Amino acid sequence: MTTARAGEAPLGTAALAAHPLDPLLRPRSIAVVGASASPDKAGHAMMQALDGFDGELHPVNPRGGTVLGRPALASLGDLPGPVDLAVLVVPPHVVPGAIEEAAAAGVRAAVVCAGGFAESGPEGHDLQEQAVEAARRGGIRLLGPNTSGFMNPVDGVSASFMPAAAGLRPGTVGVVAQSGGVNLAIAFLLERAGVGLRLGVGLGNAADVGFAQMLDFYADDDATTAVGLHVEGIADGRSVVEALQRVTAHKPVVAFKVGRSDVGDFARSHTGSLTGSYALTRAALAQAGAVVVDSLDEMVAALQALRSVRLPAAPRSATGVAVLTGQAGPGLVVADALGARGVRVPELAPATLDRLGDLLPPLTYQRNPVDTGRPSATFPDVLRLVAAEPGIDAVGVYALDEPGVLDPVTAVEGAAGRVLYATGGPAAVVERHRVRLDEIGVPLYSSPGDLAVGLAALVSDAAARALPDAPPVTATRSVGRDLDEDEAKALFETHGLRTMRRRAAADRAAAHEALDELGGLDRPVVVKVLDAAVLHKSDVGGVHVGVRSHAELDAALDAIDAIDSIDGTSGRRYLVEEQAPSGTELIVGGIRDEVFGPVVLLGLGGVGVELAGGPGSEPVLRLAPLSAERAAEMVDALPDAVLDGFRGASPVDRAALAATLLAVSDVLTQHHDITEIDLNPVRVTARGPVVLDAVVVRNPGEEDHGQHDA
Repeated sequence: MTTARAGEAPLGTAALAAHPLDPLLRPRSIAVVGASASPDKAGHAMMQALDGFDGELHPVNPRGGTVLGRPALASLGDLPGPVDLAVLVVPPHVVPGAIEEAAAAGVRAAVVCAGGFAESGPEGHDLQEQAVEAARRGGIRLLGPNTSGFMNPVDGVSASFMPAAAGLRPGTVGVVAQSGGVNLAIAFLLERAGVGLRLGVGLGNAADVGFAQMLDFYADDDATTAVGLHVEGIADGRSVVEALQRVTAHKPVVAFKVGRSDVGDFARSHTGSLTGSYALTRAALAQAGAVVVDSLDEMVAALQALRSVRLPAAPRSATGVAVLTGQAGPGLVVADALGARGVRVPELAPATLDRLGDLLPPLTYQRNPVDTGRPSATFPDVLRLVAAEPGIDAVGVYALDEPGVLDPVTAVEGAAGRVLYATGGPAAVVERHRVRLDEIGVPLYSSPGDLAVGLAALVSDAAARALPDAPPVTATRSVGRDLDEDEAKALFETHGLRTMRRRAAADRAAAHEALDELGGLDRPVVVKVLDAAVLHKSDVGGVHVGVRSHAELDAALDAIDAIDSIDGTSGRRYLVEEQAPSGTELIVGGIRDEVFGPVVLLGLGGVGVELAGGPGSEPVLRLAPLSAERAAEMVDALPDAVLDGFRGASPVDRAALAATLLAVSDVLTQHHDITEIDLNPVRVTARGPVVLDAVVVRNPGEEDHGQHDA
């Protein structure tokens, strides 16, 4: 059994309770089917990787012989007794039969390394189904196919094609990666950062063991303190979200989603997975409690922090970070990066500043960041003073190594658990500092940028746990039929949303009566075609604004009647509506996503699109049902320029807009046949948000098994 290195928790003891995946991930005996004595064969590389395994290791090759000094068995049927794990390094067409043979021999789990399955096309998909069915019949848990395997340094098992992975340092960070290659890449990045690996698993095609199963393993594994998650595409969104919630309630998860650019075909050819919606997947992972990062390097920096330090749950706006630096320039880099990530670096209290003034040179900046000018004998006292401030939850320290000037361990003594440290200097010296700091639970970084990523991860993790989500809802209602705009608005009015006064007109005469009731020279109206089949009325010339007189109304009705693209067999109907006052326009919507289920959207509309590309300009996406806290968080994610009143517009009534989001969430989650909702625009006025248009799209093939609500 491999032992822990300095700075890591005791290993192999805290997680001894049996888990259903233990035969796969913590095997006591292994058979390598396809083991080879030829150095150029994959079966040889796998045997090399497992050569240090402490348990029973059986090479299996029909030609017999020896592999790395071990006699090869002709088949799994020749095993002296049942084994936990079979590693199948055989061609894809052989895999289903090999799994059946493994089941007959009493094998409990299998790793299928070969490619050529679902990622390769229909024939490969059928072959994968045969393999999965064979595993199910035989009671075998399956990792892969199309995976390079896994590394478990804690228990001394490295079932990987890369023998060098067998030398990875054991630790407390777990990794689950869709790609076997990325699994290895993360493991070696962690190694370079001085972070030990508890377990790293490459899912490959995830035909059996997938994200949800691995997340549940880590949730139950006391030896795991933090988890890294690499995602290309997710097929079972809700089960992954639920598993993530179970993990993040007890330990942090850092997630990286591939697919910002168009790599869909490449991803499909790689693991058989579509990348899916990049923005929605990231939003879902974050909502489930993961810290979502933009690169593998950021993942490692975040894991480096969170494996040792986890702040109490608190909103982002309530978490304060201090930066203490022995050199002003690197401190500025850290502070700037934190600001770009929305992390608060609050000014220190007057009493703290008075005491700092007695400890530091007078010309240094001290309000936060705190610049010591150069580390001196007062540095530990300064750190303890800053860390003790009630408004400071975490401290990032940057101090270049200067022999005889500052000892990092002495500097952070008493503040461990809230401090991240970064330094620069000779590699051997920095490594010695890393080991000593690890022993007291203080992560050490080698760059200001990584320090900022680690600090931001602490804040994001704390914020994710501060927002409760609403419990799942079972849809029991049905709209039962397609709704026109008037009916859709009436539906949302029953949920408390505000619209302008309007009248549905069955003919031109009724439209003129509506104008007399609602409009006039100083009260313009909007005239629209009223037809449930027309989802985008403006695109076909079906919306006319600023109508004040009967002559203008006739002109608008003539234009609507002349629209060729609308079926006129049932006669034209019109909607006459008071014109809303000016204001900032937003888009509120919902969709029933194939992967994640109901989703609510809040985005910018109208002149707000001028903010595109700026902070907060991307649509805000959250899984439904929404809690009141989650809806408020969506509103707060809008750009400050919009919330405060863009270009002289009224400030956003945050509570009223949050109520609008909750209404969309309720309608979407309560009605099983609604697939899409589009309130576009919702105009922010002095009296609050007003729904100017409403589209409800339903699935006509959805069986009507609930109560009608329209």
